Parts: sequence; C-alpha cells; structure tokens
Amino acid sequence: MARLISPDSDRPFIIVERDGEDRLLDLPQSDMRALFERHGAILFRGFAADLGDFSAYTDRWCAASVFNESPDRLLLDEAHNIQSVNGGSDAFPLHPELSREPWKPDICFFHCLTPPPAGGETTICDGIAIVRELPREVRAGLQDRRLVYAQPVQPWHLRFWFGTETPPAWLLAQPPAECPYEFRMIDGHLMRLFSRPVFHKPMFSDAQAFGNFLLFARYYLGRSDFPMLDDGHAVPSGWVDAIKAVGDRLTIPIRWQRGDLLLLDNSRFLHGRNAISDPHERLIASYFGYLREAPTNAEEPADPVWRRRPMFRPPQPPARQGLGSAAKTM
Repeated sequence: MARLISPDSDRPFIIVERDGEDRLLDLPQSDMRALFERHGAILFRGFAADLGDFSAYTDRWCAASVFNESPDRLLLDEAHNIQSVNGGSDAFPLHPELSREPWKPDICFFHCLTPPPAGGETTICDGIAIVRELPREVRAGLQDRRLVYAQPVQPWHLRFWFGTETPPAWLLAQPPAECPYEFRMIDGHLMRLFSRPVFHKPMFSDAQAFGNFLLFARYYLGRSDFPMLDDGHAVPSGWVDAIKAVGDRLTIPIRWQRGDLLLLDNSRFLHGRNAISDPHERLIASYFGYLREAPTNAEEPADPVWRRRPMFRPPQPPARQGLGSAAKTM
C-alpha cells in the first residue's frame, strides 16, 4: 500500500508516495477520491507512470475534458486531450485553470515527464486560505460581489452557439439555454459576457474560496478591465495588491521529480509557476477535466455542453479547429 504524508502548516497538499511495487492504477479509487475531496490537492510521487497510465488515470476521475486553446502548448495525446503546459519561460501569477471562460474545469492533472534542473516549479495556493487571511476591509468590500468577464465576439463564437455567423438581434437577446454568455454591444463592439462571484463555494467545502482570473490578468497581462466588478468599475488596485500579498505568502512551490503527478481541485486551488531558465528542459503533461459525479454548479447552464462531450473543444477559428494550438483569445 502507498504511504500517505499528511498536509502540514507549510504544505497544503497530501503526498501519496509509492511503497513497494504499487502502480498508480492499483491505488483504490474510493480512497483517493476521499483524500481529494478532503484536501483538494494530491501529489503522487515515485510511481513509474507513462502517458498511457496518465491517460487511464485521468479517465478514472473524469467524465469529460476541455482543450486549452492558449498558445505554446504541445498536443501530446490528441485522442485524450492531453497537452503540455505553456512552453514559455515566464513566471505565472496564481490562477485557476481556464477561469477566464465559463467552462472552468473541476480538476487539473499535471504529470512531470522531464523535470527542470533548476527553477520552473509549479506553485499552488489554497483559495480558501486566501479568503480566510485577507484583510477585513478587503474581504468586506468584495463580499457578495461578482466579476464580469467581457470579450469580443468573433464569427466562430456565433457559429458555435447559434449555428450562424449572422444571428438576428432578437436571437442574440435570447441565446440558447446551453449558451453561457450574454451578448451586448459595448462601445460599438459586440461582446460576450459571463460573470462569477469574487468569492465562491468550492465543490467539497462550505467555506468561501478565492479563485478567478483577476491576479493573472492584472499582474501578467497588465489589464485592469478584465474582469471588471459587477458595477462596471475595475477592482481597486489596493484590494488586488492585498490579495496578491496574501497569495504570495501562502504559495507553495512543487519541486518536480520525474513521474510526479499532481491533482488539484480547480474550484479550490490556484496554481502558477516560477520562471524557467531553459523551457526546453521541462516537460509537464496536463489534462483538465470534469469530475465524475461532480456536485451541481449553479453558475453553469443545465447540462452544459462541456460536461456532455467527452472532449470539449471551445469555439475556434476554422483554420485552428483540430490543431494543437490556437490564437490568443485576448
């Protein structure tokens, strides 16, 4: 049986370490699911897993997956939506995966195929702890507030959701029930909008968590207009700086070893990475999925398409459909 190393004050994740001849796929799924629901983050270490084992293990957990269309990712296994992580060398601020879109996945898998000799640690932070540690005035200012994500509409978005690139105005005002967006003209441009709470309830906790695109947009993309508060104003810089300060203090690096596999509850944990001296020396496989028997998410449409299709591909330009990379959406 594998050895369990419980979380402590300096490490918010549980380690499942190989003991003897155990294989990753031999671990009792009900036990692993219970650990995941309790802790939200598991690092499997010492298991000789390859991409085939990785694919089989993600299937054990997830009923469906989503393709990440952001650039600089290798498509490692197209049949199973397994990609590399972003191939650049930049450090990334904390964020939940794909929180810039309404199909934010439930769970993230990261599998270390080639560890970097130095740097390139994946960083993680518990969003519940962020809310708990925020200054009182920041927490009070953001309590019960929502973030609004507005992005330009392209023809392929309309074709995907409406079946035509030229839907009439009345149809834009009444999109199909499975469409997660509101469509609105803003400064002469047709925009697609959705919103989420600043603080939300994770899948397996009654505590509030912080987990959205705010820190990535503000500190990596340099944008204060995406997302916006529900009153149309930018989140005050002082509040964002306070959130970052708390997140920085609580962030823990994962120093990768070959074969490591990290599971994160994407509704609770944020992740980022430290700068990489040579990105060609680091290869991490990723898979972003929708959990089997996941709790209902009241923020999503009923029976959303991304949970219904085994491998969901977001709307993309025709030239990019079926390819392993796609143009930036912002």
